[in-house]
Amino acid sequence: MLLTLDVGNSQIYGGVFDGETLKLKFRKTSKTDVTSDELGVFLRGVLRESGLAPDSIKDAAVCSVVPDLAHPVRNCCLKYFGKEPFLLQPGVKTGLNIKYKNPAEVGADRIANAIAAVHRHPGKNLILIDLGTATTFCAVTGSGNYLGGIILPGLRISMEALATRTAKLPAVEIVRPKELLGRTTADSIQAGLFYGNLAAIRTISAALKTECFDSKDAIVIGTGGFSRLFEGERAFAEIVPDLVLEGLALAFRMNAEQD
Repeated sequence: MLLTLDVGNSQIYGGVFDGETLKLKFRKTSKTDVTSDELGVFLRGVLRESGLAPDSIKDAAVCSVVPDLAHPVRNCCLKYFGKEPFLLQPGVKTGLNIKYKNPAEVGADRIANAIAAVHRHPGKNLILIDLGTATTFCAVTGSGNYLGGIILPGLRISMEALATRTAKLPAVEIVRPKELLGRTTADSIQAGLFYGNLAAIRTISAALKTECFDSKDAIVIGTGGFSRLFEGERAFAEIVPDLVLEGLALAFRMNAEQD
């Protein structure tokens, strides 16, 4: 089995693949001071509690946007699973043609999303929207050119900014509001977060279709922890919360075959 870890700024999102089947998903809060032992004990415990033997893990694959966690994650894989993890990083095979001025700047999670989306929709223009700590937009052509992206503050960052940078606005739960116009302060913040992001999704998607794809059709895919919040809004052609894990597993297999 393959252990996959998406190391993000807020959470470590993990999964276990048996072949191409995702058998297990889990999340852990990201802490830059976590030790390899803490992480290893957590991972082995999650596996056991989910009915999977830790020794069944034969390989590990990691994508990370948190440099400080690279060392403990690698040591965790070595000590607790006896495996040198595959790291999705510049120089590995992805099947994409990265058009960034400096390809190394593109977040590994965004590359993993693109790999999975291209695999799901070969030959199609794609707009990928990842609603996590940050909200990111990526444009990928049907020929596999990763054109670039847009980065916005995520829903939680926006909410926390309002709560910490104002005197009277509280922190609120991030949920879909019952109506557009809030009748309490909390309702108003929730409406602003939801409808502000929904407007950004729709407006930016339309602009990307025009600018990147000459107004031709593009499949808009939602992913990330907050993507399900926008179900039923017709903002996405499909929502795939596990896109990053799928892409990471594909990248691992792609590079294993190359070896």
